[in-house]
Amino acid sequence: MRAYWELAKSSFRRHSTYRLAAFSGAFTNSVFGLIRASLLLSAISTAGGSIGGYSAVEAATYVWLGQALLSPLGIFGSAELASRVKSGDIAVDLSRSVNLTASYWAQDLGRAAFDILPRGVPPLVIGALVTGLSLPTSAGPYVLGFVSVLAALTLNFLGFFVINLLSFWVVEIRGYWMLYMVLMNLLSGFLVPVTWFPQWMLDFARATPFPSMLQTPVDILAGRTDGAQSLALVGVQLLWLAVLLAGTQLMVRYGSRKLVVQGG
Repeated sequence: MRAYWELAKSSFRRHSTYRLAAFSGAFTNSVFGLIRASLLLSAISTAGGSIGGYSAVEAATYVWLGQALLSPLGIFGSAELASRVKSGDIAVDLSRSVNLTASYWAQDLGRAAFDILPRGVPPLVIGALVTGLSLPTSAGPYVLGFVSVLAALTLNFLGFFVINLLSFWVVEIRGYWMLYMVLMNLLSGFLVPVTWFPQWMLDFARATPFPSMLQTPVDILAGRTDGAQSLALVGVQLLWLAVLLAGTQLMVRYGSRKLVVQGG
């Protein structure tokens, strides 16, 4: 465990070095939050004041919580592992006495721990000032929300890790990456809440892990679900986490046997 803790700390320090980039990212997230909020509020106004169970202030809250979580959750992923496979540096990773998946997860946790303040807080502050926020007043949603955010962070990491692991078998993963990004952005609730989808599309989205990657933690933190519903949603997250973790471990096991790098 000490090795993973040190990996997380080193990742935190590495990302904290680029403070200006972090604040620039927060500015960009806030600008896009204003654009997204204006679009959703316009749609709700046109629809008569509510869409999919969201009022205007609830939709704005959904947008700003989502924008605050974009960077901490790692919604846009990292192709570092695939780059190391291309360069052959993956041989160093596989020779270390740590689990490959766990070591990269620890580094992702370190990154997320840094991103929370400089990239997560500013969009919430701007949202509170511009549109207002509808947040729960009890501690329960925030406690369970923390668990949900941690599960969503891990799900996002595992999802992108699976795409990275494809580099053990294919020369280029960009096509798979783009397809994954399209599906994830649409079905996770990043563009609009999944409850706005037509029923057939909503059922399809719920049959995938994508809503658990963003929609679930946002809904829990916003207080849109009660205790039993929130626990059920976290249970779904944990189920998908087990599935993806098993998948990544199988891919690492069989992919590392197939992988050939320069030098043997």
